[in-house]
Amino acid sequence: MTALTLSTSGAATLRADALVVGIAKGAKGLVVAPGAEAVDKAFDGKLATVLETLGASGAEGEVTKLPAPSGLKVPVVIAVGLGQVPAKDDAYDAEALRRAAGSAARALKGSKKAGFALPTESAEDAGAVAEGALLGAYAFTAYQGGENKLAPKAAKSARNDAKLPLAEVALLGAKPRDKAFKAAAERAVAVTEEINRARDLINTPPNDLYPESFAAVATAAGKEHGIKVQVLDEKALVKGGYGGLLGVGQGSTHGPRLVKLAYTHPKAEKTLALVGKGITYDSGGISLKPAGHNETMKCDMSGAAAVFAAVVAASRLGLQVNVTGWLALAENMPSGNATRPGDVLRMYSGKTVEVLNTDAEGRLVLADALTRASEEKPDAIVDVATLTGAMVLALGNRTFGVMSNDDAFRTSVHEIAEEVGEASWPMPLPADLRKGMDSPTADIANMGERMGGGLVAGLFLQEFVGEGIAWAHLDIAGPAFHEGAPYGYTPKGGTGSAVRTLVRLAERTAAGDLG
Repeated sequence: MTALTLSTSGAATLRADALVVGIAKGAKGLVVAPGAEAVDKAFDGKLATVLETLGASGAEGEVTKLPAPSGLKVPVVIAVGLGQVPAKDDAYDAEALRRAAGSAARALKGSKKAGFALPTESAEDAGAVAEGALLGAYAFTAYQGGENKLAPKAAKSARNDAKLPLAEVALLGAKPRDKAFKAAAERAVAVTEEINRARDLINTPPNDLYPESFAAVATAAGKEHGIKVQVLDEKALVKGGYGGLLGVGQGSTHGPRLVKLAYTHPKAEKTLALVGKGITYDSGGISLKPAGHNETMKCDMSGAAAVFAAVVAASRLGLQVNVTGWLALAENMPSGNATRPGDVLRMYSGKTVEVLNTDAEGRLVLADALTRASEEKPDAIVDVATLTGAMVLALGNRTFGVMSNDDAFRTSVHEIAEEVGEASWPMPLPADLRKGMDSPTADIANMGERMGGGLVAGLFLQEFVGEGIAWAHLDIAGPAFHEGAPYGYTPKGGTGSAVRTLVRLAERTAAGDLG
């Protein structure tokens, strides 16, 4: 795990493997960003000129490595692009700082220590740089390292070290004795460590991560961080009448679970309930997914991972708000016991659902969890799910959709997501689409019109939210799992999408900013 320090050393005196500085596009060429003054001086004031000669443009995320001059204690300088120089009196955008730090941290894989001399004029800037560096340094190596046993030890060690993430991030210019800077750093560590824990869970193969083992991870974390954890196993789910969870999970040898995590604060006045879709593997069930769509379906529990991480982060930060997480865990498999298209399930709410497509299973497990969460009368509920391919078609791979039964709450969640650097977009819940889910057999079907499928799924979930409770639905099907090349602080594989949004929502709720 990458360590973070607020260094008291200057850029010219820091001893490390590399020093990271920022550059930006100015009206007349490259501009060296604040924080790198000592480095520029070591280059006789010609750092921008040298970088331009090497072809650097200052574009966001662009990384240029060059040997350090004799005036520095590091062997390498890494210049990372910040995009356009901000207007006069404006600061660099926090997300640009995050992405730049993340790009640099990725380029430093295998290094022991690097100094980050990016703009940190405010505590918020320092927090953004720290977040980006710690997220960018992430690597999932749990299943790697099985080299040929006959290979020389030195060769094996070198290969292993090259895969390891940057070991230490030293933040320069961050005023380590200033309370605001120290708090920003501590927050960045807590939040990013939980995001990276979520990433680990998402990346874990489904033969090792299934409902019972996920529940065990949550139980262990609860003991570590003072969170009360309750796990409902198959017998408890049968006794409680959780037809959605049982129906989805009955085709698997790994039975479903409903996990409740409760973080409470003695001075809390508000309660926020978070509900996560936790399909640890989604084959589609009897409505089997076509070839080419199964390989990444270990990521279908990304919503539950995000909720789990957010609750633990809230506890670590000691937020003055009660946060309850509900992990709806099941494995959707085809077998002689699996739910069939045409079956009718009686949900925890008492409503009956005709299953027209067993690959529309996420809404079934979420429905039970939403009803259960509503019984506790929280001030607001937010569910998070990799729910529909339709949302990916609508918004692409980097943006999640936000739906709600309350326009003001939807706006707040969207604005919070944008504030923390997670791309989102408010989506409607058109009442006319509800009719498509009418069933001649049951109270509602789990499928409706094909067009607007992401909105149809939101309308289905809304049926199971308690009356008078503000609710938002985040469909993170696009950004939850990144299959392309890494960029910024986003790795290949699980991303931890929505964790930052949920944590900031909890912070806002604690502060009374959501009404």
